[in-house]
Amino acid sequence: MKRLLSTLTVLALAGILAACGSDEDSSSSAADSSSAVIQVGSVYEPQNLDNTAGGGQGVTEALNGNVYEGLYKLTDTGAVEPLLAKDQKVSDDGLTYTFTLQPNVKFHSGKALTSADVKASVERVTAENSKSARKSNLAVIKTIATPDDATVVFTLSSRSISFVYNLSYIWISNAAATDLTTTADGTGPYKFGEWKRGSTLSLTRFDGYWGTAAKNAGVVFHYFTDATALNNALLTNAVDVVTSEQSPDALAQFSGNAGYQVNDGKGTTKLLLAFNDKVAPFDKVAVRQAVSQAIDDKKLLTSIWGEYGTEIGSMVPPTDPWYEDLTSVNAYNVENAKKLLADAGFPNGFTFSLDTPSYDPHPTAATFIKSELAKVGITVNINTITADEWYTKVYQKRDFAATLQEHVNDRDVVWYGNPDFYWGYHNTQVTDLVNKAEQATTTDEQTALLKQANKIIAEEAASDWLYLYPQIVVASSKLTGYPVNGLNAQFFAYGIVKS
Repeated sequence: MKRLLSTLTVLALAGILAACGSDEDSSSSAADSSSAVIQVGSVYEPQNLDNTAGGGQGVTEALNGNVYEGLYKLTDTGAVEPLLAKDQKVSDDGLTYTFTLQPNVKFHSGKALTSADVKASVERVTAENSKSARKSNLAVIKTIATPDDATVVFTLSSRSISFVYNLSYIWISNAAATDLTTTADGTGPYKFGEWKRGSTLSLTRFDGYWGTAAKNAGVVFHYFTDATALNNALLTNAVDVVTSEQSPDALAQFSGNAGYQVNDGKGTTKLLLAFNDKVAPFDKVAVRQAVSQAIDDKKLLTSIWGEYGTEIGSMVPPTDPWYEDLTSVNAYNVENAKKLLADAGFPNGFTFSLDTPSYDPHPTAATFIKSELAKVGITVNINTITADEWYTKVYQKRDFAATLQEHVNDRDVVWYGNPDFYWGYHNTQVTDLVNKAEQATTTDEQTALLKQANKIIAEEAASDWLYLYPQIVVASSKLTGYPVNGLNAQFFAYGIVKS
């Protein structure tokens, strides 16, 4: 244990030296890029280290694919590829999936991976107290059998065309591990180092990794609460790369500088004005339509992101197979918004509280929305809350009228088919279409059904999808091999090379 702690101390010191941009570290990295520690800047610090306990997108960014692995992985281009699953067999009726595990895989603690770990990991996601957003997607699992250490068999209650895709979200952890909110024991190319809350989280290369070793010695995630500080860290070489740029006004200093590379990737993060569709007045479709039409989404996007980002008319980003351009549905129309409000019984508008996360760009968006809705007689009281407060108040207790939040995942329109999801949208036709799509036998059938569902969701303004975030990764020109799309908030660090 003392030796392990000493090793971590040395690696942490190496991270500090790299963050300071010392000449000695630079020359060392030039001589051997595999010894470099990559300094990563982010605004998404985890709430905890457990993705079944409300860890947030920050824990996905830092640990998914780096520390933890699944049976399958979702690549940076959106493809689903085998990872810990060596092969699979599916029964003719689509109800039984048999997976054989990769041989000679060990957890960072030294324990060998077995099918029992896979079973326990899936059951952690589906457990009653699980806070995983994927919990409902895996309710289709009827039984999990482990006939031997290398084989796991899932029996489903109904067909699930997305089953393998959904498995890519399941982190396989050591079944014997305890308190995964503050520690980690995965099978990935890095092992967990140290987490200094409010500051940094470090990962170190795992020498016993079963696959291709990480191309660098480790990673240190540096966390910032505002975009200016994040950009200053990049400019002063305190960090080597920013996972998701939050200040478009600052991009000029990087795009015109040979020392940096600005990458405009394909993101999946949507900024939502999410209504509580079970609470008055947002239980009325006309009210939701009116609010959506009263907000100039294009103006909001331009004011925050300039030329970057994309208008989006639904929960479905262009990278999803069932995307359609629905920006014309409930498009900006102040006069029609007033008419809809009058028809819904609110000719003089109404007042509501908007629960707003405290980190960028939510406060700016909230102020803009307040100004826009005032034009149609709606008064908005902005209630600024922390990320932890948002999770408890909004997501868990459903104690809200409307809220701002980003949703990072792809293929997540299906959550509108679940009336128990936090926004409470309930349309039986949509639920039926989503269920039929999941039981489809072909992807073409699935796509057609989800396009139908998505159109209804958009027409009924189940939420107001304000815009699709740009996915701008800014990095030192000394770096190569970093991901640029960040699908589902992933940031695979193991391929990064620093010259």
